[in-house]
Amino acid sequence: MTAIRTAIVGIGNCASALIQGVHFYREHGDMQAQGLMHWDLGGYLPSDVEVVAAFDIDRRKVGRDVGEAIFQPPNCTKIFHRAVPRSGTIVQMGRLLDGIPAHMNGLDEDFCFAPSTEPEAGRENIIDVLRESGAEILVNFLPVGSQQATEFYVECALAAEVAVVNCIPVFIASDPEWARRFAAKGLPLIGDDVKSQLGATIVHRVLTDLFRQRGVELERTYQLNTGGNTDFLNMLDRTRLASKKVSKTEAVQAVAAKRLEDRNIHIGPSDYVPWQRDNKIGFIRMEGTIFGAVPIDLELRLSVEDSPNSAGSVIDMIRCARLALDRRQAGVLRGPSACFCKHPPEQFTDDEAFRMVSKFISGPPKKLTLPQALCTEPEKMTEPR
Repeated sequence: MTAIRTAIVGIGNCASALIQGVHFYREHGDMQAQGLMHWDLGGYLPSDVEVVAAFDIDRRKVGRDVGEAIFQPPNCTKIFHRAVPRSGTIVQMGRLLDGIPAHMNGLDEDFCFAPSTEPEAGRENIIDVLRESGAEILVNFLPVGSQQATEFYVECALAAEVAVVNCIPVFIASDPEWARRFAAKGLPLIGDDVKSQLGATIVHRVLTDLFRQRGVELERTYQLNTGGNTDFLNMLDRTRLASKKVSKTEAVQAVAAKRLEDRNIHIGPSDYVPWQRDNKIGFIRMEGTIFGAVPIDLELRLSVEDSPNSAGSVIDMIRCARLALDRRQAGVLRGPSACFCKHPPEQFTDDEAFRMVSKFISGPPKKLTLPQALCTEPEKMTEPR
């Protein structure tokens, strides 16, 4: 087994589901592909992910072993693998910046942010932890709207020479300047905004592409989502939703036969329903016309546990980033970003993106010898041809 040394920012529901899943598949290896897009991804298994560094700002998590911290409130995702052993990795105090909106202070402890009493970590502290832990990949699970905090941790990753998997709608991989800096550093980058394994966005995209393929004129559509986790609570502050709305809307617009006017498409979080906890309910409506301009409409309701749905994609994103490190590939990984993210630098249909990521996975061997690795400039490498 080859460990993929991973650091995580934000030990919330998504981190909980991911870490539970690593140990679930480690224990149930005979189940292999059940619930996974890829069991063996370029020679790496789900159980190869090892969390060697973790950062949070909540007093209920900071100072605890990761194996214990993932089950602390306000985390409320489904516990599908309770037997997560102590890892020896202690959650470190991070940097708050804009990571939490003001309205989440002073609410019921089951759902609110509770700041740690420890002083916030500075840039050098974070860089030192990343270097000393031997982390190879940093996974960003900060709340939606954490622009300053995300940029802070990405800067730390660049300084520590660590690859980044950006799971939130702050535009890093899709920003040409950030992409250039990762390429120049010889580091891979995947992003932005994770596209869940079978979430409302991927379903909406597939249906929109189906309308296009079958010659159905899409005239109007919406996607509304409700949930009861801290992500939805955070998004009650509508000022934090600008990039999220762009990310989700463009994911659908990109596969439509023709771009819809803004007034005819509405996609975004709708409301926070506390008793739903980590269950997310998505409502999709599509209106259009078929042969002879005859009207047709479609309505769909999707109910899914939000964080395991995210982890089903992130487990592959981490392994793709490690493959790129092994191959000395740098900059934005186009195939993995297009396949696993809502707002990649370049949009493709999901069929195209799946083929791209399959080609990426089946590329050069997992390990390149030093002479092979140095034969191509890192910043010019993307997917293997």
